[in-house]
Amino acid sequence: MVIAKAWVLKKHFDGFPKISDFDLKEIELPNLKDGGEQKLLLASVFLSVDPYMRPYSRRDMKEGDIMIGTQVARIVESKNPAFAVGAFVVGGRGWRTHFISDGKDLQLLPSNWPESLPKSLALGTVGMPGLTAYFGLLEVCKMKPGETVLVNAAAGAVGSVVGQLAKIGGCKVVGCAGSDDKVAYLKKLGFDEAFNYKTVKSLDEALHKASPDGYDCFFDNVGGEFASVAINQMKKYGRIAVCGAISQYNDSVPQKGPYVQIPMIFKELQMEGFIVSRWNNRREEGVKALLKWVMEGKVKYHEQVTEGFENMPMAFIGMLKGENIGKAVVKV
Repeated sequence: MVIAKAWVLKKHFDGFPKISDFDLKEIELPNLKDGGEQKLLLASVFLSVDPYMRPYSRRDMKEGDIMIGTQVARIVESKNPAFAVGAFVVGGRGWRTHFISDGKDLQLLPSNWPESLPKSLALGTVGMPGLTAYFGLLEVCKMKPGETVLVNAAAGAVGSVVGQLAKIGGCKVVGCAGSDDKVAYLKKLGFDEAFNYKTVKSLDEALHKASPDGYDCFFDNVGGEFASVAINQMKKYGRIAVCGAISQYNDSVPQKGPYVQIPMIFKELQMEGFIVSRWNNRREEGVKALLKWVMEGKVKYHEQVTEGFENMPMAFIGMLKGENIGKAVVKV
C-alpha cells in the first residue's frame, strides 16, 4: 500500500496566492488489481507550475480539490503491457507524489529521448509550453521569413521558445522581460533586440526604437497595459496571438481597458486567443520537432528547479511573481 501526498486548494485565491491557501494531504492508494481499471502505479518525478493554474483554479476547481497540473512520472508497478516498469510518462494528475492510472491519460516520453536531456523538459521546452510556442507561431501568427516578431514575458517558459522558433523561421525577434538578468538571457538566446520593460522611460518609445517600422506578429503572454501600447506598433495586416494575460491573473478588481478597436480597424489586424489543446491531434508532430531542435542545439533551455514536493506552493507563487528564468519545475 502506498501513501501519496497531495496539495489541495484549501481556499480560492483572493489576489495573489498565499501559502495558507494550500493544504498538504495524505491519500492511501489501493493495490493494483488484475483486469481492473487500476493498472498502473506511478510516482511523480517532476511537477510543473504554470501561470494558467491561477485562472483555471477559479474556473475549474472547488475548494478541497487537488491542485491542477502536469507531471513527469515513473511507472512503479504495471499490469498494462503497453507501459513497462521504469518507463517515464507525462500525466495531468495534479500536485501529487503518487497516483494510479489506467494509462489512457498518459503519454510516454519519445523513445529517442537522450539520456543527457533532463526529463523535466517534457513539461517545458519539449512539452506544453514549447507546443504553445510552436502552434501559436505557426498556426495563429502564421509567421513568415523576414517578418518582425514581438514577444513579451520573453524569458519565461513559452516566450523563450517563441523567440528561438521565430529565429529558426528567419524572423527578426524583439523580446521584453522584467529584469536585466532576463534581458541578458534573451541576448544569449539570440534575440535581435531585448529590453527591460520595467526600467524603460516609455514602453512606446522602447518598442519603436527596437523596430522602427513596427511588428508583423505579436505573441502576447501578458495582456493589460503592455498589450494596449504594443497594438499601436503593429504593421498593417499584423497578427496577434493571445496566449496569456499574466498581468491580470492576480487582480482583485478587473483592469479597465485596453480598448483595441481603433488600431484593429485602421491597421486591419487579426487577433486570436488560443489554447494549445486545440492541436492535441498534432502533439506528436510538435514534440518531435522541438526535441530535434533541442538535440541539435538550435533551441536552448533554462529551468528553475525547486527541490522538494513540500515546496510546490512556494514555487508556484515565485513563478507568478516572475522569479523564474525559463521553465519553473519542482523536483519531487
